[in-house]
Amino acid sequence: MIAHYRRIKLVHISTDYVFDGSSSIPYTEDQKAYPLSVYGASKRQGEQAIENIMDHNALIIRTSWMYSEYGKNFVKTILELGLKKSQIDVIDDQIGTPTYALDLAHVIIIIIQSQYFRQASFITQLYHYANQESCSWHEFAQTIFQMANINCEAIPITTSQYRLPASRPVYSVLNTDKIKKDFNLEIPKWKISLKKCIDRLR
Repeated sequence: MIAHYRRIKLVHISTDYVFDGSSSIPYTEDQKAYPLSVYGASKRQGEQAIENIMDHNALIIRTSWMYSEYGKNFVKTILELGLKKSQIDVIDDQIGTPTYALDLAHVIIIIIQSQYFRQASFITQLYHYANQESCSWHEFAQTIFQMANINCEAIPITTSQYRLPASRPVYSVLNTDKIKKDFNLEIPKWKISLKKCIDRLR
């Protein structure tokens, strides 16, 4: 509300979990959201609140499977487990795209510095941003072990074999064509960005 009344530019980060995973091709921004969890529903409600209040000056970016050198995330957890165990179970039937937080941060800086976003007439936009290509959590974990030279085996299991506190989409790959076109971006593949993060963690 304050951003709206004072005409302040707003950037809001949302999630791929607003989708139910029933698609077999990457989700575009104009596809209807059907969240499976309270988390996904609350993030969609946040998007809608911004869209309803701010018809101008807001930027909503959905991203997926975020990780970095900081805080708690999948990459750091897998590295820690790999140093303690000889094998771990990892879900193999959920498909998405790991996204390096540093890449997203760089893109946000590019966007907020662009003339397109800075213009007073900028209409509120929804974009998808994730690193390129997709994988399962199992392939993600295997790649982490390989890049970090950790001798731990990732055992593939199904979602039904692993008790999750909330439902997750089995497929949540995001189509990033819109953000690439509007801001002339080249988005790196997830394995390239993962290598950078692991090198920094070392």
